[in-house]
Amino acid sequence: MSIEGIVKEFTAVARNPKEQIKKYKAEGKKCIGVMPYYAPEELVAAAGMMPFGLWGSNNKTISQAKEYCATFYCTIAQLDLEMLLDGTLDLLDGVITPTICDTLRPMSQNIRVAMSEKLPCIFLAHPQNRRPAYGKKFCMDQYTHIKTELEKISGAPITDEALRDAIKVYNRSRAARREFVKLASDHCDVITPVMRSAVLKAAWFMPKAEHAEKLEALNAELKALPVCNWKGVKVVTSGIICDNPKLLEIFEENKVAIAADDVAHESRAFRVDAPETGDPMEALAQQFADQDYDVLLYDESSSENRRGEYVARLVKESGAKGLVLFMQQFCDPEEMEYPSLKKALDEAGIPHIKLGVDQQMRDFGQARTAIQAFADVISL
Repeated sequence: MSIEGIVKEFTAVARNPKEQIKKYKAEGKKCIGVMPYYAPEELVAAAGMMPFGLWGSNNKTISQAKEYCATFYCTIAQLDLEMLLDGTLDLLDGVITPTICDTLRPMSQNIRVAMSEKLPCIFLAHPQNRRPAYGKKFCMDQYTHIKTELEKISGAPITDEALRDAIKVYNRSRAARREFVKLASDHCDVITPVMRSAVLKAAWFMPKAEHAEKLEALNAELKALPVCNWKGVKVVTSGIICDNPKLLEIFEENKVAIAADDVAHESRAFRVDAPETGDPMEALAQQFADQDYDVLLYDESSSENRRGEYVARLVKESGAKGLVLFMQQFCDPEEMEYPSLKKALDEAGIPHIKLGVDQQMRDFGQARTAIQAFADVISL
């Protein structure tokens, strides 16, 4: 299949996830909604069920969720609850609610109260101190709880063999997505920001083996092409999520390509693999322990700005001319981190812009002006 054909398939999935749920249910599969961040999807897959990423929506308006949420909750969390309340996600058989930030902690309880009569809500509390032995033990205990609750929904035990197989499939998927990110930068004349986003977003709504197989085929087609001589500029994107096609079209209008990303919805989700040998539950806990350079994770290092230095290094190593930070509205971790991130970028001589975004935005006039001006400046 051609590059255009494969991307078209990914785009269809990314833009109509509800149809994906219908498809899996018609095939007799149970579906589990998985909210951000770092939930062990491998357990869902090992149970023979379909994990379904819940990252809000660019097409919904918050209405019923207002009865449960303060106005300063981020729109991703509010829209997840909205879709659970308004029937959009009625076909789900359960939902995993991680609590890694101050919005998700109370939101998990809002969902439990609002949905208790409709579907099981599985609470997940990751350890802040994830690397010490006691942190890994706590993580394993939490994952064991997830495993037990999933077994109740599926009606069958999750075996170690099935979990090891799932880990291998997910590692394959993560490797394919990492390769795609690099190839998309090398071939940004073919893979636009909108297309890049759709390919990565589709992974949240497809079985990872199926997504990996299609993506490996796409990667093979891209590798057969000569590296493009890009006449525009390249940037690194950073933030929680930047999947709105209308916003990304502004990049294309101004010949801005994405060289790499530090986005939770994209590369942060597939940076780290899980060990494929030994106790598979311990492997998943080790994978979480190995996560790093994330504004949402506790950093016990003595260095005061490791993450800022990491992002600055990512920009330089990717060949980008600057960074575009998509600041999620009402995201306290991102807002509190920004001074140290800005300091690291300034010290490294890396220009950047900060754009306030949320999934309720419909007018991108200010973003268009800012991106156009930024592109003009860094192209000089």
